[in-house]
Amino acid sequence: MYRSHNCGELTAAHINTEVTLAGWVQKSRDKGFINWVDLRDRYGITQLMFDESRTEKSIFEMAKNLGREYVIQVKGTVIEREAKNKNIPTGEIEIFVTQMTILNEALTPPFTIEDETDGGEDIRMKYRYLDIRRNPVKNSLLFRHKVAMEVRKYLSNQDFCEIETPYLIKSTPEGARDFVVPSRMNEGQFYALPQSPQTFKQLLMVGGMDKYFQIVKCFRDEDLRADRQPEFTQIDCEMAFVEQEDILNVFEGLTRHLLKEIKGVEVEKFPRITYDYAMKTYGNDKPDIRFGMKFGELTEVAQHKEFVVFNNAELVVGIAVPGAGEYTRKEIDALIDWVKRPQIGASGMVYVKCNEDGTYKSSVDKFYDQDDLSNWAKATGAKAGDMIFVLSGPADKTRTQLSALRMELATRLGLRNPAEFAPLWVVDFPLLEFDEESGRYHAMHHPFTSPKPEDMTLLETNPRAVRANAYDMVLNGNEIGGGSIRIHDKETQQLMFKYLGFTEDEARNQFGFLMDAFQFGAPPHGGLAFGLDRLVAILGGQETIRDFIAFPKNNSGRDVMIDAPSFINDSQLEELHIKVDRN
Repeated sequence: MYRSHNCGELTAAHINTEVTLAGWVQKSRDKGFINWVDLRDRYGITQLMFDESRTEKSIFEMAKNLGREYVIQVKGTVIEREAKNKNIPTGEIEIFVTQMTILNEALTPPFTIEDETDGGEDIRMKYRYLDIRRNPVKNSLLFRHKVAMEVRKYLSNQDFCEIETPYLIKSTPEGARDFVVPSRMNEGQFYALPQSPQTFKQLLMVGGMDKYFQIVKCFRDEDLRADRQPEFTQIDCEMAFVEQEDILNVFEGLTRHLLKEIKGVEVEKFPRITYDYAMKTYGNDKPDIRFGMKFGELTEVAQHKEFVVFNNAELVVGIAVPGAGEYTRKEIDALIDWVKRPQIGASGMVYVKCNEDGTYKSSVDKFYDQDDLSNWAKATGAKAGDMIFVLSGPADKTRTQLSALRMELATRLGLRNPAEFAPLWVVDFPLLEFDEESGRYHAMHHPFTSPKPEDMTLLETNPRAVRANAYDMVLNGNEIGGGSIRIHDKETQQLMFKYLGFTEDEARNQFGFLMDAFQFGAPPHGGLAFGLDRLVAILGGQETIRDFIAFPKNNSGRDVMIDAPSFINDSQLEELHIKVDRN
C-alpha cells in the first residue's frame, strides 16, 4: 500500500494516527536541526517534519537532500503544528516522519510548479505533464470532469441514451476541411475524421433510439484561435418526434441545471431573439446581453445634411456608452485609432458628448445642431454623462465594426463580469448564404437543416429569404451550442442539395445512404450540440479553452510536447500507397 491517506484529507481529528503518504516534493525548508517538506498530490499538501534529535539519522540526511518534484513515500504520526496554516485544509497538522522511501528522483523542472509560475506558455506546453501538476490547470481539468458528469446525469435522467458513433467516416465537401486518414487495405481511398456525428445521430433516430447523446471528439482542419482547437469535444444530442420548442425546453433545462449545480446560479429567463434582430441590434449573432449599448440606427436622422461621409453611407449607426462623457480627447483619439486598426477596418469615428446640462458637444458640430444631436441621443438611448460613438459605411461591415467596439468598451468598463451569466436563444437564421467566390449557396448551418415550413415556397423564388428551423444558444457573448430541426424526407433533402449546387449524382454519392434511410420511415427529429470546451471555459470564468483541455495544440495546430504532426517513414508510406516528395 503506497498510501493510507491522500495529502489533502488529514485534519486535527487524525492527531496521533499512524499514516502512510505518497506524492511529490513541493518544496522544503531546512532550518538546520529541523527540516520541513511540503508533500503534494492531486488532493492537496501535507507538511512533513524531520527532527534531527528524534528522526533516524539516515532519514534526516535523506530529507535534507530531497529535490523539488522527487516522488517519495513516507510513514509517520500525525501531530499538531505549532505554526498553523489557515490557507490549506491540512494546516493544523504535520507528519512526524519515521520512514521514507524515494520512489523516483526528479530533474529540476524547467519552471516552478506553483500557482503563479515563471514558465511562459511555450515551455509549459512542451512540458504539459508538469503544468498539469499546478493547481490552476489541475483544477480546470477537475472542473471539466464535474461539468461532464452533470451533463451525463441530467441527460440520463431525461431518458437520453449515450451511444458511440464511428471516428473513421466518409469525407464530405460541406463545412470546414476534413482531417483525412489513408486506408492501407483500400488503395487510394481515405477515411475522414468526423467534424460532427451529424448523419449518424440522424440514422439513430431512424433506428428508433428516440433520445441520443454523446460526449464526443470532433475534428476540423481550420485556422486556430483562443477558443478553437483542431480536435474539440461536443455534447452531441438528437431527439425524435420533436418540434423546436421541445428541444429548446430540454436544453434550457440542461443549462439551468449546470449553472445551478456548478456555479450556484439560478437563471430564470432565456430570452429568444431572431437572427435579424441580433444583427441589427448588436451587430453579431452571439450577443452579450450582460450590458446594454444596443445599436441605434441614425441613417434617417443623420443624412441629408452637409456631412458627405454620412450622406454616402449605406448605414449610420451608433451606441451610447454609459459614463463615457468624462473621456478626455486623448482617450477618444485612442479609441478612434483602435477602430482604424486593420483588424477592425473603420475609416473613422464620430463622437457626441452628452453634457450634464442637457447640451451636446460633438466632433461634427459644424454640420449638426443641438436638435439633431438630441435625436441621435434618443435613437441610441443616451443619457447625460454618456458618450455616443458613431460609425458609418456598408451596412454589414459597419455593424461588425461597431460590434467589436461595443465589446471592447464593455471590457474596458468592466461590464463583462465572468461571474454573471446571461443566456439567450437566437432563432430564425437564414437557411442559405450566397458565396460570391464560388457563385453558389452554402448551408448556413449544414445541409440537413429543415427550412421553416412557411418559407418552403420561397426556395424557388427567393432562396435568400428562406429561414432555417435552427437555433443557437448564446452565453455571455459566446455561441455555446447550436442545432436545428432536420429534414426527414427524401424529396425535401434532394431539393436542399439542389439549391446547394449538388448534382443528383454528387448528392447520391455523398449522402445516398441517408436519403435511402429516409425511405424506411424516418421520424421528425432534431437536435443540438454544445461545445463542451467553450462551455466549460465560460463556466470557469475564462475566455480561452486551452487550460480546460489536458493536452491542447498550439496556435499552429502542433502538439509541441510529443512533436506532432511528424513525418512517417517511407515503409509506412509505401504500405499506404502514398508517395511524398522529400525534396
